[in-house]
Amino acid sequence: MDRRLLKNLDYTVLVVVGLLLIVGLVMVYSTTNVKTQLTGGDPFYVVKKQLVAVLIGFVAMAIVLSFDYRISDRMAQLLYVLNILVLLMVLIFGTERNGAKSWLFGVQPSEFSKVVMIVLFGKYLAEKESLRSFYDFIGPFLYMGCPLLLIMLQPDLGTALVFIFFMFIMMYMAGAPGKKLLVIILAGILSVVLMFLGHKYLGTPLPIKEYQINRLTSFINPEKDPHRSGWNVIQAMIAVGSGQFSGKGLFQGTQGRLGYLPENHTDFIFAVLCEELGFVGGFGVLFLFFTFIWRGLRIALQARDKTGSLIAVGIISLFLFHVLENVGMNIGIMPITGIPLPFISSGGSSMIASLVAVGVLSNIWARRQKIMF
Repeated sequence: MDRRLLKNLDYTVLVVVGLLLIVGLVMVYSTTNVKTQLTGGDPFYVVKKQLVAVLIGFVAMAIVLSFDYRISDRMAQLLYVLNILVLLMVLIFGTERNGAKSWLFGVQPSEFSKVVMIVLFGKYLAEKESLRSFYDFIGPFLYMGCPLLLIMLQPDLGTALVFIFFMFIMMYMAGAPGKKLLVIILAGILSVVLMFLGHKYLGTPLPIKEYQINRLTSFINPEKDPHRSGWNVIQAMIAVGSGQFSGKGLFQGTQGRLGYLPENHTDFIFAVLCEELGFVGGFGVLFLFFTFIWRGLRIALQARDKTGSLIAVGIISLFLFHVLENVGMNIGIMPITGIPLPFISSGGSSMIASLVAVGVLSNIWARRQKIMF
């Protein structure tokens, strides 16, 4: 790797990510050590797996930094086709977990697909001449629609929502009129509402199963089904509230450590963090994410070309949606979609993909000065 590249990295971003990783490893240990000890296993087993994912992620980040983010047309076409083929393989040969067929050989390809499509879509939009009319939107929607459809067929609604979010943000930053994008968004929301109304009153089928519908809508009124679909939301809110200002103390929580809160090391790890470290800990983590997003926006503004700027915006949109959705479902204001909290939730695929995304972001910043290369 060129020394000039290392010299021009945004070390604030790397320090913030490092701090979030440390917090994540500590909280993963806090949420898993009791259960593994009770079963006679290694209390550090899950933490070790997470640490391996972090190390692989750093290696992948270094590899990404070694190459220019401005890939050739041929490379873009190859990556797009490979992405589609892998997502097809998931539907054919993948294994099902939590109602979604999203895993292939122990890896969740949709996590990596998000980063790949941000890079490819940024290049696509930067080279598109016009985005002023609805007709101009057809190309971008078709370009993103193919991988998006394959992910929805798994079905992985959480990842699909992430795709839609960064797609619209990137299109807006590429010059698409906000009013026209808003019309499409409102039309999409209206379509979803009509689908649910048709299902409720006319019995028309939905693309997702009944228990998934209950899971998505449980945050509206969790007390309606407190022992099934509303259980996670209620227990997460209890955990967050019981932490109060300074928390019960590290490794002293009850909701997460004693098994009241399911998925406490993945989807609901933020609730455990707030229970043990209180408002202070939760605010500290959110401040780190705010700093990361602020530096990411700075990278987008100072990128050397439109492609880099759009890719940076896409990556920041990706992390922003993850944080808003995960924290929101932990405090009962967002639907439960299974979206992890970046750098903190346990999960190898998510961790590696997140660090690769940081590598792309760092790549854009390091190559911002034309005089360097």
